[in-house]
Amino acid sequence: MANSISGEERPLRADMEDWDEFLQGRYRQGKSEEEFRQYDEKANPGVAQFYRLNHEHQTFDYVLGKESQYFPLQKGKKSIWEAAEFLNTLVDDSDPDTDLTQIEHLLQTSEAIRADGHPRWFVLAGFVHDLGKVLCLWGEPQWGVVGDTFPVGCAFSEHIVFPEYFAPNPDLHHPVYSTKFGVYEPNCGLEKVHMSFGHDGYIYEVMKDFLPEEALYMLRYHSFYPAHKHGAYRHLMNEEDAAMFRWVNEFNKYDLYSKGHAKPKLAEIKPYYDDLFAEFLPAEIAW
Repeated sequence: MANSISGEERPLRADMEDWDEFLQGRYRQGKSEEEFRQYDEKANPGVAQFYRLNHEHQTFDYVLGKESQYFPLQKGKKSIWEAAEFLNTLVDDSDPDTDLTQIEHLLQTSEAIRADGHPRWFVLAGFVHDLGKVLCLWGEPQWGVVGDTFPVGCAFSEHIVFPEYFAPNPDLHHPVYSTKFGVYEPNCGLEKVHMSFGHDGYIYEVMKDFLPEEALYMLRYHSFYPAHKHGAYRHLMNEEDAAMFRWVNEFNKYDLYSKGHAKPKLAEIKPYYDDLFAEFLPAEIAW
């Protein structure tokens, strides 16, 4: 897994027993809501370094290149369980809140949604929302896959985490990309806006033929914290975005705060998910 622009790599922990042993000393259950999303360079130097790389290299041209590379979905076909098991070899460098395996986080999220009685498509969105992180396992650096997302091709908002790290980004002083609207028209709608490349946009492309629009909004913008936490980029949104973002906000509390819950017991709940996947999805999906 690459963790810098130079291509320096750390070995992936593909063996599940080794992975579980690695996590034992790092996992802490019962974290309070006040402790979540505490981004501080001294407290979280690894997270800070992640965002330094992310903000420097997420340019408009970089995003267009990655969309062209991955959005045609030419990485072969996998079932949802196969994709989840594949993802279990990944630890998210951008996230200070959890050291669970990725499949445990997916199940924490979807089980919290199910417990609150939401529709089945909402539960499914909870399970698949982070599966786009498989991009890291195809050689993409984590700074280009995970973490908070934001529009490119227009001015960066001060509400993006660590905004000072955009200083070396060439788009910061571009005559068009540095302006409020950049390459976009006022209130053009997020459908026309290119977001920083990451797992949100990728899983949207994977799932866009299978889930309702509300679920797809959750998937596409669940890491767009400058907008749904701080109200940034309203000048690019249209009425549909404003209406649909209530679903993003509803989803976010499960994605974020379910990380403090107990680990789910997969063997007990797998039959429910087998049935859920069969209801909405084909046996194998293009990635």
